[in-house]
Amino acid sequence: MSNALAVYEQHYSDEEHKLADHLIGLEKSALDKWFKGDTSGYETLWSQRSFTYFDAVMTERVDDYETIKEFLKSIDGKLFADSYDFRHPRIQAVKDMAVLTYQLYSKTNLIDMEYNVIEVFQKEDDNWKVIHSTWSFIRPMDKKFPEKATVV
Repeated sequence: MSNALAVYEQHYSDEEHKLADHLIGLEKSALDKWFKGDTSGYETLWSQRSFTYFDAVMTERVDDYETIKEFLKSIDGKLFADSYDFRHPRIQAVKDMAVLTYQLYSKTNLIDMEYNVIEVFQKEDDNWKVIHSTWSFIRPMDKKFPEKATVV
């Protein structure tokens, strides 16, 4: 992998580079726990005040933190992977809001994860929290799901 900056990063100020590193670090910290069966990283990263969520396996948007917290509880201790590939992260930010987009690849004990991920951050009481999260399959038309599989 090249050490060259992506085109958009070439225009970042020092402050924007620092913010990008911080937000990507928050996300990777949550993912590090996630793939060890620990959902607490996202439980603390996602906003309790204002949160929405779209997932490839849910038919409707989740509109509140309590619902997503129950979902996290249902998979806590059940999803594991030896590694993951965090590709093409990009931060786009203005004042107290930022969007992180990236692609996530991992072979877990439950499913092969290939997601486009969108995390919308907002500053809450001097901390960055995700107020909206979307996890959508990369090229879902290529996915082959067993008829009776539980997909996380």
